[in-house]
Amino acid sequence: MNCPNDVGAINEKIDLWQQLLAEAKNVYEREPALSEALRNFVLERENFADALAARIARKISYTDKEYVDVGALCREAFVGDPFILIQSQNDIAATVERDPACENALIAFLWFKGFLAIATYRVAHYFWTRERRFVAAFLQSRSSEILAVDIHPAAKIGCGIFLDHATGFVAGETAVLDNNVSILHAVTLGGNGKEVGNRHPKVRSGVLIGAGAKILGNITIGECAKIGAGSVVLEDVPAHTTVAGVPAKIVGVSSEADPALAMNHKLS
Repeated sequence: MNCPNDVGAINEKIDLWQQLLAEAKNVYEREPALSEALRNFVLERENFADALAARIARKISYTDKEYVDVGALCREAFVGDPFILIQSQNDIAATVERDPACENALIAFLWFKGFLAIATYRVAHYFWTRERRFVAAFLQSRSSEILAVDIHPAAKIGCGIFLDHATGFVAGETAVLDNNVSILHAVTLGGNGKEVGNRHPKVRSGVLIGAGAKILGNITIGECAKIGAGSVVLEDVPAHTTVAGVPAKIVGVSSEADPALAMNHKLS
């Protein structure tokens, strides 16, 4: 799944590392209580890959031994598929662009669990696709336990994903998220029964999903659609439409060209 460089914040040439370093140095001088975290996760790291591996590993590890081992797994994934780093940098950029509570990239990188959950999923997905499924399941389990975000490592997720608050987000095994999707907390992309095979939602680019929405079954949420908070979606949603309710019904057209970027949750 490619990240085109002409859609919103998605840019394959983006490089946030120098920005993270500058922001970390600034905070280091002003907040000595954070000096250890800033050194461990940014200032003493060689590059973005090294920093991201350390941050994920510390977040989801229970012991120092696990910290070392999980960090090594992350670095292995980044070497095997450097595109993960492009995806992750675009996820940070999407968070800064769409969340008015996020003042800079450093805050998103260090503290926002939505970003950290997606980054952990990306590493798990790498190992899942290489038939190392016990490793992938371990990473998924820890992310679910610690971050309260449960994304199956087989799911397919594009770039520029913004998980706002993130708590309670669930994505099933055959779920798909295209580029530039924004999702609030307590959203489920789930199945609708005991069927096997292709059974989870496909969410196209530009979609905005409100808090608490449940999207169930092998259905498609069309490009730049908007899902109202608390809705239960059981059928396909056409592109550029707004749905709401239980069960969800079409209530209008999307008021913005790209709801995921606008983050406007009004239904009309």
